[in-house]
Amino acid sequence: MKQIFYFILLIAGFSSIHSCKDLLDEDGNPLLDLNNTGGLSGPRALYKEITDKTTLAEYQYSGLLVNRVITDSASITDIMYSGDRISQINFRGFLDLNGNGKLDKDSISYDRQFNYGNNSRLQSISETRSVFRRPPPVPPSTKPGPQTLFASEKYIHTLTYNAGTSKLESIVTIKGEETIGGPINYKEYSKSEFTYVGDNVSKVLNVSGPVTSNNPIVYGTPTEKYGYEYYAYDQQISPFTLLPQVYKISRLLATKSSIKESLILSPNSPKRWSVTDLTVNIPQPIVMSTNYVYDLQTYMTKGYGINYIYKPQ
Repeated sequence: MKQIFYFILLIAGFSSIHSCKDLLDEDGNPLLDLNNTGGLSGPRALYKEITDKTTLAEYQYSGLLVNRVITDSASITDIMYSGDRISQINFRGFLDLNGNGKLDKDSISYDRQFNYGNNSRLQSISETRSVFRRPPPVPPSTKPGPQTLFASEKYIHTLTYNAGTSKLESIVTIKGEETIGGPINYKEYSKSEFTYVGDNVSKVLNVSGPVTSNNPIVYGTPTEKYGYEYYAYDQQISPFTLLPQVYKISRLLATKSSIKESLILSPNSPKRWSVTDLTVNIPQPIVMSTNYVYDLQTYMTKGYGINYIYKPQ
C-alpha cells in the first residue's frame, strides 16, 4: 500500500508544462511545437518524455532503430540488435526500487539477453543484475565510501502468449542470488497476467511472493497482490506505438512496481486507470485520470502531466 501512496504523490507533483516553441533535436531538426501551432507532419520518432521539472526519457536512434535511452540522473539504457530484433539491453544508472517515487542512491547495472522462439516471438529474458552501494563513513571521515558491489542477482523472465490471439498473456519472473562456485538460489517470484479489450490492455493482476523450493521451482503463497485497470481508452495514437514492443516489455521489468506502466503496451491511451492493493480486507482502488492533448496527426502529446516530444524520422 505504501508504494501506491508514494506513486500518488508523484502524480500529484506534476503541474502544467512550460511553454516551449521551436524546439530542435540534436541534429537541428524541428520538434513538435508544444503550443500546438502545427506540429510535425509525416513519419516521426518519439524523442522525449518531459515534465515541467525534468526529462523523464530521451530516445536516441541509429537510423530508424532506437539504440539508447537516457533517463533520470543520467541513467543509460543501451539497446543492441541482431538484424531488426533486440538481442541485448544493458542498463547503468539508478532506479526507484522501493516504489516511493524517488530514485535510490544505490547504483544499478543489469545486462539482459533476449531469447526468441521459432516464430520470432520473445520467449524469455535472462538478466544479470549488480547492485552497488556506498558504505557508511569510517570515522573520523564523514563521507561515505565509494560505490561497492553489494549484491549480484540473477533473474529469469518467462513470457507466455494466448494461443488464440497471440497476445502477451503473462510474465513470470524468478529472482535469485549468484554464489561463487555454486548454483543460483532463487528466492522470490512475481507473476503478471494481462487482460485485453480489443488490442488494449484492460487489466493486469500482479502477485509476488517467496520461492519455497528450487528443485523443482515451487511458488509460495503470494505476499503482495495488486490489480491494475485501464479504461476509457481514446481512439488516437499512443506515443509508445513508436517504440519496439520488446523494449517496452523490458521497461516493465525494471522494478517490481514498473508493471503499473502496462498501458504502454496498448496502441491507444486510457483516460483513467486505477491501482488496488488486493491483500487488504476491503480493497479500495485509487483512480488517476487525465485529459489528453493531441496533434494534427492524432498522436497524443500530453497526458498525466507528461509531454511527449517527437522528431522527424
